[in-house]
Amino acid sequence: MTRKIRMGMIGGGPGAFIGAVHRTAASMDGLIELVAGVFSSDFGKSKQMGQQLLLSPNRVYQSYEEMLHKEKELPEDQRIDFVSIVTPNHLHFHPAQLALQQGFDVVMDKPMTFDLNEAKALQEIVNQSDRYLCLTHTYAGYPMVKEARHWVTTGKLGTIRKIFCFSCIR
Repeated sequence: MTRKIRMGMIGGGPGAFIGAVHRTAASMDGLIELVAGVFSSDFGKSKQMGQQLLLSPNRVYQSYEEMLHKEKELPEDQRIDFVSIVTPNHLHFHPAQLALQQGFDVVMDKPMTFDLNEAKALQEIVNQSDRYLCLTHTYAGYPMVKEARHWVTTGKLGTIRKIFCFSCIR
């Protein structure tokens, strides 16, 4: 039997919308388990979230720096495999940078970084680290999108001849 992939989460504490979305999406296929996290800059809130998620208290950390350092020290068969970053958008860069440098793969929602310079710097870190940086687009996990994908791949819609997409900007 294949073991579950161990996830650590940065952000997503009490009342945070996108953290719950990512936890739900990660659990949908039963192949990922949340085992560690720092869910808030307020350690009390982080501990509260860890209790709510039934995590071991010693795997709920005060900062992402502490989590990445302590997880790296754990035996390979116990430590997290990747980090899910669900902080506010402008706070994506530094945790992603450190996670990659510490040898962890990273999953985060768009936008990747606050600006183009951070994105280019993160791309260089990815290139040097030989780790993965996965940028999610939350709509891909929606049941209607999964059903539409199924219809296309199984031919239920027939031959797709043209796709028309548009964007409205005011």
